[in-house]
Amino acid sequence: MPRRGSVRKRKESGDPIYKNRLVAKLINRSMRDGKKSVIQKQVYKALDLVKEKEKDDPIKIFSRALDNIKPTMEVRPRRVGGAAYQVPMPVRGSRRESLAIRWLIFAARALPNSEYHTYAEKLAFEIMEAAKKEGGAVKRRRDMERMAEANRAFAHFRW
Repeated sequence: MPRRGSVRKRKESGDPIYKNRLVAKLINRSMRDGKKSVIQKQVYKALDLVKEKEKDDPIKIFSRALDNIKPTMEVRPRRVGGAAYQVPMPVRGSRRESLAIRWLIFAARALPNSEYHTYAEKLAFEIMEAAKKEGGAVKRRRDMERMAEANRAFAHFRW
């Protein structure tokens, strides 16, 4: 928390090929050990695989997949009188995007190596599944929203 005023959000430039901010975010979030060029090749290969299989614009499919993954409600712990309640709250826009991209990456990494050999294949499969409202990332969203629905009784603790 800064002492002087609020921190301004930096404008993120898009990725080099598609000029899309969300693809740039996916690349940066997928990166390991600062090796950006390695993960860029994998992400672009994944988008090419999506284009081959779906015969459509991969950015449209990617954005549709992210829209299907973005959560609307989440639970946050709130301490009231010595007890911690899971209080359902709406998720703000930037956090929705961040969670969706994070869940997409985790779901892709969790796929078995025996079926999909490269990260590009795993990511392409997970993007196509999410666009059809299936897959690990969409399941994670459903679980989170189900938890928020189950704890709706504590919504009056939101302030």
